[in-house]
Amino acid sequence: MELFDESRGLSRLLVLHDPPSGLRALVCIDDLTLGPAAGGIRTRAYESVEEALADGTKLARAMTIKCALAGVKAGGAKTIVLDHPNLDRARAFEVLGTRIDELGGLYLAAGDLGTTATDLERVAQRTAWVRTDEDVLGAAVARGLRLCLEVCAARRNRSLKGLRVAIQGCGAIGESVAHALAAEGAELIVADVDEARAARVASHTKAAVVDPEEILRTDADVLCPCGPGGVIDEALASDLGAWAVCGGANNILTSDDAGRTLAQRGILHVPDVVSSAGAVLQGVAETIMGLRNTDALFADLARTADAILTESAQSGESADVIASRMAKERITRCA
Repeated sequence: MELFDESRGLSRLLVLHDPPSGLRALVCIDDLTLGPAAGGIRTRAYESVEEALADGTKLARAMTIKCALAGVKAGGAKTIVLDHPNLDRARAFEVLGTRIDELGGLYLAAGDLGTTATDLERVAQRTAWVRTDEDVLGAAVARGLRLCLEVCAARRNRSLKGLRVAIQGCGAIGESVAHALAAEGAELIVADVDEARAARVASHTKAAVVDPEEILRTDADVLCPCGPGGVIDEALASDLGAWAVCGGANNILTSDDAGRTLAQRGILHVPDVVSSAGAVLQGVAETIMGLRNTDALFADLARTADAILTESAQSGESADVIASRMAKERITRCA
């Protein structure tokens, strides 16, 4: 594996190996042009370090784009903790906290898929540069996503009331989104690989529950992926019944081709770097920028979503490509 491959484009790469705890981790810092980097800690098993690095690099780049489009003074990062049978999670996440602290505020961490609240608390024992308030950040994602959905609905002369939304994933993000949309009168369909979790969310939001294998193709106005990314490929984009895609997951599309197909079919697609930006917006605004009121930033997020939808409709270009170009232009202006 070539760690120094320039095509990765990372600003910093911290490789962590602590045999006593079993910690094997990669801290991928993509860009520091706008300010310190922000991004979650993802924990999962990988086939190889190469696969983990590719995932971390892609996710860190998405965070850079997300921060730029959210108008916050931060770049993107992602920590990948490689899960394996000999991982002593308690000790490993304490070591990780120490290593993050040694960066002196260059990186602000938070939760991500596979990392538990207990894991984050272990990190927080060793550094102040981690957000452990997952409920607050989950609510922030839901706030931003709701605003983006309102933009989509307005383009169809609709409101959120009565809007039929299919939510894939009922974890911290999906649950927060479900509660926010239910409060606005949306009709929800939910699914999760954890049946009990889906049932719990449904009981509090009056949602219908469907099998996880059916949720992506269920009859709905909006598809809202809120679990692992990479769920919409070109085949699904060509066959999707929903007229909008707006989710809380990262890297929802598998390719630019899928995005172009959505645009060519007239399906509204708010890129996840915008629709899921609420948590990083809230976290960076409070922790790094020292802002107490984020209303203006959230309003700007909705305007950004609207601008991307307009350009995509006019050009037929993938909304993800447009979002990436817009972010690069903003970073360049601030360089």
